[in-house]
Amino acid sequence: MSDPKDILTRMYKTDNSELVLPKEETERKDVEDILQSNIFNVMLNRRSQRRFEPKEVEDHKIELILAAADTAPTAGGFQGFEIFHIKNNEIKSELVKAANNQPYVNAPLVLVFCKNPSRVKLNFPEEILRKFSLQDATLAAAYAQLASHALGLSSIWIGMIDENMVMKILNTDLIPSSILCIGYPKKILQPKPKRSLKDLIHRV
Repeated sequence: MSDPKDILTRMYKTDNSELVLPKEETERKDVEDILQSNIFNVMLNRRSQRRFEPKEVEDHKIELILAAADTAPTAGGFQGFEIFHIKNNEIKSELVKAANNQPYVNAPLVLVFCKNPSRVKLNFPEEILRKFSLQDATLAAAYAQLASHALGLSSIWIGMIDENMVMKILNTDLIPSSILCIGYPKKILQPKPKRSLKDLIHRV
């Protein structure tokens, strides 16, 4: 996989105007269609998936997923989070144990989102900066999850994790917020009914 840091420059082009326009994709015609995806269609049809095909996720799709996470809004634009892309199968197996033995953590693509409040250079108390970094990591994971669905993949968000165990496995002092497991679904799941908006929304 090429270095994901250049993915946005390959996705977009700019000229002397302030407009940012989609760049013409000559290598993969399907990517252009993906970038024009109807976001409402993606959101309405996304379902959590726990059973994946034993098929690797293509590098260009991984790049787009990581790029999507990179576009998520963050406190002050400081991006107070880090992403661990887990490629080592032994580490994946260890993460299964750290995630309450949920076997689907051993997915084709595993991303661990961690909080990094040291990146948030705002003049607020430490507890506020930690809250900001949690929100940053959560939004980044959500963007990655929606991008995965737009790319024809499915995912499952793992929040039940032993934070200290994950930190030890990854050899990091950054506290994890979630694990996102992604792959090709064994079965396409239909969307579940949601709450009625009149029950969800409170007007004050």
